[in-house]
Amino acid sequence: MLEERGLPTTVLALVLPQVEKTRPPRAVMTPFMLGRPLGEPNDAPFQRRVLLQALRLLERTDGPVILEHFPDDNPSWTDRPGWAPAMSLPPPGLYQDRGEWEAAFRAELTAVLPAWGRFKARFGRTTTGLAGQPPEAWPAFAASFLDGALPTVPLHDTPALALRFLADDLKALYGEAAQADGPPPSARQIDRWFWRQTVAGQLLIALRRTAMESENNAIKTVGGRFFVPVPWLPV
Repeated sequence: MLEERGLPTTVLALVLPQVEKTRPPRAVMTPFMLGRPLGEPNDAPFQRRVLLQALRLLERTDGPVILEHFPDDNPSWTDRPGWAPAMSLPPPGLYQDRGEWEAAFRAELTAVLPAWGRFKARFGRTTTGLAGQPPEAWPAFAASFLDGALPTVPLHDTPALALRFLADDLKALYGEAAQADGPPPSARQIDRWFWRQTVAGQLLIALRRTAMESENNAIKTVGGRFFVPVPWLPV
């Protein structure tokens, strides 16, 4: 409708089968991580290149469908030599019950929070805030689901939403804390560290497993779709 009224449009696409099926009038396919259509955060020159390629499609009239591919690989997958997270954590162990999970997560989170504070002071922002409760409340709340409890918080009226947004905040907080000091790592380095070397990552994997066995369909849905990215699922 916008195009029919003389307003040209352009799309930044991240999933090739989707854009091939929907066939927007103009699109640039970028091979980046979901949520990062312009590339890495804080890389303004690279982001400008992506944006300009998309905007230049507005000048073209050789449609009705124009699909270009951005020429460079995903910068999120280029590891930064020598990077280490901003805090040193012991490797996760094998936890047998809710109490062990809660204690281990609480101890780890206590060590992570100071680095998160440094990140906020350094950059003046955070992407957390969806959970509706402070991080200090997360260990007991999250671990309770392992025993089949279905708690809620005032901000979210269903257990599924409460747990989903806590998982989002948890991943965001750890990702920010890991970058509190020094130059930024690649997204792959953060993911590898979080999903393989932290109690929090292992807890989300355990919560997904519990959610997939739940009789609560909403819990099963959010657990299957939103807790753990497919590349980091246990094999």
